[in-house]
Amino acid sequence: MGLSSAFILNTSMKSEEIAAMSGDEKSWSLEELEETMLPGHASTKAGRDVIFSWLAKYQEAKASGQNAINGTVGSLLEDSGELAVNPMVSKTLREQADLEMSAYAPLPGLPHFRTMVQELAMGDGLSVIQHHGIHTDAVITPGGTGALYMSARNLLSPGDAILLRELHWGPYNTIAKECGITTATWPLHGEESQVDEEALSSMLNQLMKDQNHVLSWLNDPAHNPTGMSLTSESRARVLTLFAEAAANNPDKGVTLFIDGAYAAYSKEHHGWGDTLAEFAKECIWPGNMLVSFGFSASKSHTLYGQRCGAMVMLHPNRAFVDKLVEVMLHTGRGTWSGAARLPQATLHSIHSDVDKYVGWLGERDRLQQMLNKRRKLFNARCEKEGVPLLPSHDGYFAFLPHDTPEPVAQAAASRGLYVVPLNGGIRIGLCSIPTYNADRAAGILADAWRMSA
Repeated sequence: MGLSSAFILNTSMKSEEIAAMSGDEKSWSLEELEETMLPGHASTKAGRDVIFSWLAKYQEAKASGQNAINGTVGSLLEDSGELAVNPMVSKTLREQADLEMSAYAPLPGLPHFRTMVQELAMGDGLSVIQHHGIHTDAVITPGGTGALYMSARNLLSPGDAILLRELHWGPYNTIAKECGITTATWPLHGEESQVDEEALSSMLNQLMKDQNHVLSWLNDPAHNPTGMSLTSESRARVLTLFAEAAANNPDKGVTLFIDGAYAAYSKEHHGWGDTLAEFAKECIWPGNMLVSFGFSASKSHTLYGQRCGAMVMLHPNRAFVDKLVEVMLHTGRGTWSGAARLPQATLHSIHSDVDKYVGWLGERDRLQQMLNKRRKLFNARCEKEGVPLLPSHDGYFAFLPHDTPEPVAQAAASRGLYVVPLNGGIRIGLCSIPTYNADRAAGILADAWRMSA
């Protein structure tokens, strides 16, 4: 008689009798349980990452009374240490009707917001792009991460490699693994953010040989983890290289996915929209090239926890864009089902009302100015100390290249600065360092860097 049957028939059975039938729980090692309970692909997964482990170290130091500086998280904090929340966004959020708070949104997203989010991603460039025969549409997702997942799931085959910059947001690797794909990388020159065209072209050509579809995630502007932003000339060269790769390989599908999560805190909020508008005016758009935007309201509208994003798609064939929408909706339905309605209604309310928009914009600009001030102070001290930061232009982060980042981070922590060691160097979260501590943080980093030299 099986255990379940015996238990149903005799609920008075003692726990030790059950244990005798199933084996003593103490005899099961973690390794045995993993082998028994988890398929191989699941047993290697881990939910915690290095960012949160270093955040925990900062929190422990702060709780013990230390004058610690938090340079770990990717959320914008006020100089007080509180999360920066745009008051116009929070006010508008609370003004929404019960229907907007509680009802499902249509699976693609609210129609008026799907239209609006394309302009939020591309600015004035959108109308120019559309005027020159490029069709656009959007599917609303739970944050920009949802858009990344959709693209990886549907624009590559299992076993393919996705093309990334050498330095990139760590969860890119996690998303790729979840979708059964691998990663390939290409570098950027550190000086002036100019593109290593030879390296990018070489990687594109190699992937064209190895697989039928090529997808690249490009986090720009205000890149995580470096704070670098491509110049207009660099954007144009990147787009041209993708177009040339597509034109030279008409039997291969090519997608450039622009992850604009931090664009609202860059000098050129809609730089890629402008670049694409120029391309649409002057160049032939290959039929086997797709351009997509990953929009996120997390940073721009301080709506981190509401998880509002979108995948915006651009292609010269209307029917194909419609097909892409259907494909992406299938994936969305089978994962998160539909994106939250409330943040969609909130953003539409803000951006369709002049007074609300002006209120939101004024606060966004204040936060951007705060970030810029922190960056200026931090960069100036690092330059004075001879710390070889990568060029840091925009957004939330700065980056110090280093072959052995862990000891540097440990040395910085021993002096009160908590940062994140990554492959290739140290990420410094300027978004969470108070302005009054920016100079001090740079000084601590300089000391830690010199100790490792």
